[in-house]
Formats: sequence, C-alpha cells, structure tokens
Amino acid sequence: MRESEYLPKSIRKAYRYIKQEAPKKQLLEIKKLIDYAIKRRESILDKSTR
Repeated sequence: MRESEYLPKSIRKAYRYIKQEAPKKQLLEIKKLIDYAIKRRESILDKSTR
C-alpha cells in the first residue's frame, strides 16, 4: 500500500486537485494556508512536549 492511502480522503483530494487543475493563483493561496496550518500545529506540538 502506498503512504497516501493512509492519509485522510480530503488530503488525497486536495493533492489531486493541486496536481491536476489548480491555477497558479490558487496554488499560492493553498500554499499559504498549508504552511500556516503546519507551522501552527508544529508550535502546538512543541509546546506540549516541553
């Protein structure tokens, strides 16, 4: 089984959308949102492991 099969369905759909149809303007918006969410989650996890 591929690693992507263990990801949530919404993530797999977003990945497919980005890969196949997203225009450049939307790619930039999606990148900002994803980067923000990842950084926020990492900071929460860092705080909880201290």
